[in-house]
Amino acid sequence: MLNNGKIYFTHCERLMALEYKIFIFIIASGGLLLLSRRSLRAVRSHGFYRFFAWISFLALVLINLDYWFDEAFGIRQIASWLLLLICVFIVVFGTISLRRAGGQDAKRNDELLMGIERTTKLVAAGPYRYIRHPMYSSFLFGAWGVFLKHYSWLSFIMACLTTFFTILTARMEEVENIQYFGDIYKNYMKRTRMFIPFFF
Repeated sequence: MLNNGKIYFTHCERLMALEYKIFIFIIASGGLLLLSRRSLRAVRSHGFYRFFAWISFLALVLINLDYWFDEAFGIRQIASWLLLLICVFIVVFGTISLRRAGGQDAKRNDELLMGIERTTKLVAAGPYRYIRHPMYSSFLFGAWGVFLKHYSWLSFIMACLTTFFTILTARMEEVENIQYFGDIYKNYMKRTRMFIPFFF
């Protein structure tokens, strides 16, 4: 009886955890939807695809949340934390470089762009010296870092979806950057990689 009681209790805990995750997913998705509301009306904007990258990543994090610290010193966890540290490093230095050198200006009147994206100068400093999309690169490292927390078909699908939509986001943003910066951006593309220095 005691064993059955434990099984029942564990089952109830899992159901409650699932309910909390669904609640968090709905609330966070609502926030992302609000943030992306203009972009979602423009299929050819990078923000349209970024929304789905965000949603896939959010789902991936919630799916693997219970396994965040499992086998803390295992190879899988060490690899996971390494990818997540790379993710944070790129985000921090990418944001600093973008703010310092981007020359953000409200005069760049594009309602589909967020404040930090309204750059009037091409940024080629910090991580931008080697890769064109540090923010999206960090998303890729983060997604596969989270995936390594716990292998499952569902988490693999979410990591793949995050990757797919992140690549689409970057490609659409490059089209927008070429339209705004012209040949300067085309030349910049020739000497940099999209996500990983000297590789991809």
